[in-house]
Amino acid sequence: MALQEEGDDYTKDGTVDLRGNPVRRSQRGRWKACSFVIVYEMFERMAYYGISSNLVIFMTTKLHQGTVQSSNNVTNWVGTIFLTPILGAYVADAHLGRYLTFVISSAICFLGMLVLTLSVSIPGMNPPECSTTSAEDCEQASVLQLALFFGALYILAFGTGGTKPNISTIGADQFDEWDPKEKMQKISFFNWWMFGIFFGTLFANTILIYVQDNVGWGWGYGLPTLGLAISISVFLLGTPFYRHKLPTGSPFLTMARVIVASFRKAKAPTPRDPTRFHEPSSLEYERKGTFPIHSTQSLRYIPPASLSAFGTVSFLVSIVIYDRVLVKIAQKLTGNPRGITLLQRMGIGLIFYIIVMTVASFTERYRLKVAADHGLIHQTGVKLPLTIFVLLPQFVLMGIADAFLVVAKLEFFYDQAPESMKSLGTSYSLTSLGIGNFLSSFLLSTVSKITIKHGRGWILNNLNESRLDYYYLFFALLNFVNFALFLVVVKFYVYRAEATHSVNVKEEESKVVGIKEDE
Repeated sequence: MALQEEGDDYTKDGTVDLRGNPVRRSQRGRWKACSFVIVYEMFERMAYYGISSNLVIFMTTKLHQGTVQSSNNVTNWVGTIFLTPILGAYVADAHLGRYLTFVISSAICFLGMLVLTLSVSIPGMNPPECSTTSAEDCEQASVLQLALFFGALYILAFGTGGTKPNISTIGADQFDEWDPKEKMQKISFFNWWMFGIFFGTLFANTILIYVQDNVGWGWGYGLPTLGLAISISVFLLGTPFYRHKLPTGSPFLTMARVIVASFRKAKAPTPRDPTRFHEPSSLEYERKGTFPIHSTQSLRYIPPASLSAFGTVSFLVSIVIYDRVLVKIAQKLTGNPRGITLLQRMGIGLIFYIIVMTVASFTERYRLKVAADHGLIHQTGVKLPLTIFVLLPQFVLMGIADAFLVVAKLEFFYDQAPESMKSLGTSYSLTSLGIGNFLSSFLLSTVSKITIKHGRGWILNNLNESRLDYYYLFFALLNFVNFALFLVVVKFYVYRAEATHSVNVKEEESKVVGIKEDE
């Protein structure tokens, strides 16, 4: 009996210790190990957001970069941070394992934070202070100063590539999927994991930003560096309690084989019997501590949900065309460095939204006509003889609309906010999205109830019996009213001159300076 209990104490998901030996669930893993991981993440998030939240402000006030340049530098850095985890995940899964990859990467992160703190603290590592309102008129940072600062940022980004994808996975690895009790505990782990993230973020966006703005950037960056050192130390203290998953080889090789096989068998009929798919034996799955992936229809070409990808592609293409072509043409016509003003760009986006909803209404009306012509109005679960690509124009137009409105709105809230309210101003753009989602839910339920009460419902479970074309037309009308109200507000809005740096403002400044010099 004792031998049976001892055997049951070993994990069944393939986890081992650092030497590759099987581990007992009573000695390693579970909440005892996860507590170290969650505390690490709390301090690490504090460190990351302590740097990133106020980074634009540092670049504009200390490095004397313009708003556009500093914003681009920050977005490029953040973009790098979210791309490097692909490399870190590959190294962990295919070669070093999650623990070793994480430890090496966290050391790189600390090095980047340390150099970053030194670059903002040591005299001479930043250009002289400047009281001029325009950053372009101040002494610019030297090549050495920029190299040290941005070198530290990208060292941090490189290290983050190995920590971000592995730390949460290490935490989840501490629970055995084959044990019902631990499987339920894993669900709770992700709740506390997110709690740790947001707690660290809250501390960074309040205390650390206050220190940076009122005490100094040396202390403002030094505290996150200290926080990261503490977080790494806490993680290492938990080493004796961790369970580890062994590297399983390159996932990219497996993905490549699947892609090649999908092209080779593109015309082969999909078997209804799942046993005809190529799968290892159940004993092999149990030996590796993994589960088989069951056949699903969700990744067929082309699934309806993937149409949103066309909207994303349209957005990306529109951004490139706008930035590289339209802005240059508009600059010659208007003399504005932005090509058109932020409010003009937002207005164009609003016009596109009216067009989107109008196109959606006519497309839905055509779909209902096809359903009626084939006697499918009152039938459910029956496919219409209609290609899904009839919906493509509205998704493409939506991407174009977002390229004008969403980007301009984000820049507007940042650019036009007072210096002491930049973060708050940026948050307003996100707040408007949140309020819009709540209003959308309210309108959906309200319209549904009213139309059902007074006749044929616009929004029913059977889409063929619904009148979504009316609903979309209703939204087109709402967007038109919104655009009209927008024009009224724009008529009375006055730009912050020091933020917009328009050509006219520059000319007026030059005239004033010239008058003073003559006097």
